[in-house]
Parts: sequence; structure tokens; C-alpha cells
Amino acid sequence: MILVTGASGTLGRPVTRLLAEAGADVRALSRRAREPEAAVTWCKGDLVTGEGVEDALAGVETIVHCASDPLHAKRDLPAARTLIEAARRQGAPHLLYISIVGVDKIPYRYYRIKYAVERAIEESGLPYTILRATQFHTLPAAVFAALTKIPGVVLLPRGLRDQPVDVGEVAGRLAELALAAGPARRVDDMGGPEVLTVEEMMRDYLRARGLRRPVRVPVPLPGRAARGFREGHHLVPDRAVGKRTWHQFLTETDTQR
Repeated sequence: MILVTGASGTLGRPVTRLLAEAGADVRALSRRAREPEAAVTWCKGDLVTGEGVEDALAGVETIVHCASDPLHAKRDLPAARTLIEAARRQGAPHLLYISIVGVDKIPYRYYRIKYAVERAIEESGLPYTILRATQFHTLPAAVFAALTKIPGVVLLPRGLRDQPVDVGEVAGRLAELALAAGPARRVDDMGGPEVLTVEEMMRDYLRARGLRRPVRVPVPLPGRAARGFREGHHLVPDRAVGKRTWHQFLTETDTQR
């Protein structure tokens, strides 16, 4: 039995689907009640309060922990601790966690919390696997969509690059690790196929969306976190194992709109 937390989210949903398609016995955890699905048992549970978590973990051998909320990041660590404590009481299942490249080197608040969750898992005594990936294509796409709603020149910070990766490919790797023989602790990081400047990414975005806007890259963002991004601590060019490019993502998502 495999339990996926955050199973209705951007990453959790494709992970759940892939595990079900592989024939696994899948249980999916969500804060809200969900309609039944073929090969997936939905469970209602709240990792912050602990409500329903114990029942969801009964008989589970592997947990794929995808639940995370960047907008309410302070909840992530208490939620992880709730999950860890409940897992200990249920026979110490394998805990598989998705993290982000650079969380240990960039002092951005959300990254610090993700790194704290990593450490809590490593110190939990549970068998574990941690995979770090670069940002999904959907994040810069959402940022660019917001920036282009503002009339006039599109302003971008200088010196930033990104290595976006396809969420489906990360889901595939997580499913592979969940179905593997056992825990692997820290596995190799996973990055997208190319490193691009934010200016290159924005120009591709504008072309794909049929928009004509001047782009300026005026000044670097201040602060230690911004410096960490400029220094490329969120990039893994030596682990560019992803296949779907930024251009392919933009073209395919534009076609689907």
C-alpha cells in the first residue's frame, strides 16, 4: 500500500495516477473529501491538525509526501512532524519526500522550511528517500502571466537563470522511487534539460502567447536569497536529466488553452 499526501496537487495528482497505472495499491490523502476513482482510495485528512492521518496510514508501506503550501509555508514543518509521528506508530513505513535544489544554500524562507523538513525526515529514524528537483515549468509561467498583466515595459531582475523541469517527469521519478525495493536516502538531484536566463524565458513566453511587450532587465534584486539565486545554487546543469524544454511546455500548454 502506498499513500500519497497532497494527492490533489500539481505534483501529487500525476504521482497518484502513475502509481495506479503501475498496478500499485494507492491511497490518496486530501484535506477535502473526494469522489472515488478507479484504483485509488481517497482519504480525508489534515496533516496540520492530525485529523484522519492515523487512519490513512493504516497498513501503508510507503508514503510519497508531496503535500506543501508555498503560500502558507509555516505549516509545512508541523505537517511533516505530524506525518512522521503517525508513521512511527504505524510500523515505520518508507517515507519518500520531494524537495527543491538549493534548499540548503539559498536563505529564501520557503527553501529554509523545505530544508528543515528534510532534516526532520533524516533524523526521524524512518527509512527515507529524498529527491530534490529544480522548479516546475508552471512556476515561471505563472510569474510571467502576472507580470504581463501590468501595462507597459516588462521589468525583470538582472542575473537570474532557471532550469525548469516538467512536473510529469518528476512525478515519474517519484513513482519509480516509490515502487523500488527500498529507501535510498538522498538520491541524485533532478533538473530540467536547459539553463536559461529569465530574459530568454520571458521572450519565449511572449512569443508563445502572441504578446508584443518591451522587456528590460534593469538591476539585480537585493538580499542574500537573491544572491544565492544569481550564484546558481538552485541549478544542477550536471543533472539535466529532464526532456521537456521550456519552449515545448509553452507551445503545448498554449495549444491546450
